[in-house]
Amino acid sequence: MSNFVETSNREEAIKYKFELKECFLGEPEFYKKIAVIALPMIAQNTLSNIVGLLDNVMVGQVGKVPMSAVAIVNQILFIFYLCIWGSLAGAGIFSTQFFGKGDMDGVRHSLRFKLVTAITLCTVAVTFLYFSSTWLISGYISADVIDAERVETLKNGIAYLNIMLLGLLPFSLTQVYASAMRESGNTKLPMVAVMVAMVVNFIFNALLIFGLMGFPKMGVLGAAVATVISRFVELSIVVFGAHRKGGSYTFFDGLYKGFYIPREMILPMLSKTLPLLCNEFLWSFSQALLLKQYAVRGLSIIAAINISGTVAQIFNEVFLSIGGSTAIIVGQELGANKLISARRTAWRMAALSVASTIVMGLLLAIAAPFIPQIYNVDLEIKALAMKCILVIAVCMPINAYANVTYFTIRSGGKTLITFAFDFFSAWFLSVPVAYVLCRHTALPIVTVYLIVGLLELVKCVVGFFLVKSGIWVRNIVVNEESGN
Repeated sequence: MSNFVETSNREEAIKYKFELKECFLGEPEFYKKIAVIALPMIAQNTLSNIVGLLDNVMVGQVGKVPMSAVAIVNQILFIFYLCIWGSLAGAGIFSTQFFGKGDMDGVRHSLRFKLVTAITLCTVAVTFLYFSSTWLISGYISADVIDAERVETLKNGIAYLNIMLLGLLPFSLTQVYASAMRESGNTKLPMVAVMVAMVVNFIFNALLIFGLMGFPKMGVLGAAVATVISRFVELSIVVFGAHRKGGSYTFFDGLYKGFYIPREMILPMLSKTLPLLCNEFLWSFSQALLLKQYAVRGLSIIAAINISGTVAQIFNEVFLSIGGSTAIIVGQELGANKLISARRTAWRMAALSVASTIVMGLLLAIAAPFIPQIYNVDLEIKALAMKCILVIAVCMPINAYANVTYFTIRSGGKTLITFAFDFFSAWFLSVPVAYVLCRHTALPIVTVYLIVGLLELVKCVVGFFLVKSGIWVRNIVVNEESGN
């Protein structure tokens, strides 16, 4: 055990010098705490991504063009998903610290803010996506694609998107409930809900894509219907578990009774929410633009990146979950005024996150030649997908460190810094470099993909110095009830 003396003074906490070993290795109790929070998240997200892979494989059996249409729509919806997560993360910073402080009324006020935010954002997104579907999907189809494939891709994409829109509201409400549960450190129910929903999704995928057991054969539209059904199943489970009498989530009690948010809390939460919302929107939009740059080289690269991204996500979940756990654990310690402990935890989580990628990256590299073979696509696409998977495996430690530093800085409410952290990296490095290399050079697309991935090193360097500076070491709820 460390023999440091805890302090609630920021200056003292920032000046405190750790021994090198203390920054990388924790006591058994430390890893037990991480396991309670992170393992359910890892299990939940890994199963979700495995089912997503099977879903992707099923869609892939329909053919390259329908698969590319689904990949395009999912990239568009990815922007919405990240916007929801970003909009909830602002209030989540308060919710996490309120929970660490033991203030359940503060947690409830944060939850109400999340509900209003999610419903508003969902309404705007559904309206925009419904009326802009043709324009959005057409933008991803390269000019040199033959007319028949262009028409089929657009037709499949619009029909798939219109069905998926029905699942955006239950998805948004589920994230409100599940995020609050995770911020409390109790991640089991969200895990169970996702597992059940993914099994439902997988079953209905098989039934509706291929028309098994008397169900209509709907192709890619069946995949959309299955996803919508699973969204409602997941929402039902988390809502029932949250409001069940005698349950462990007491902060849901009275959530809708006298529904209000103290005026003095609205502006502080909004000031954290807007930068994160803008950050997630612009970052996810940059990823959509990246795909668009790659798409200049043809539909095959879209299919290959879709395959590699789906496969890689399974292996990435360990470091992604450790990053999410960092926001929870460090945020709770900040809320409890354990500032030195929060700094120490941040370094340990970074070390653990990078160490995990040594194992997961190696496993991903081993799997790279085999998984693309299960798709019903051309040999060219399989070869491209394998090479893209290897690139992701090489870049995994870099992405892991950038991810954990992002969540560390965010845990202290420094959302403007995290906004700049992601914005400049994406819009002044990744997108311009991809644009130039894809359109104005003859470099192989896999080489371009590798160069863009390695640009994440810049974020790692900046993130290291930001975390080391201690600028994020702040308890933002200590006087929140007084509006300070």
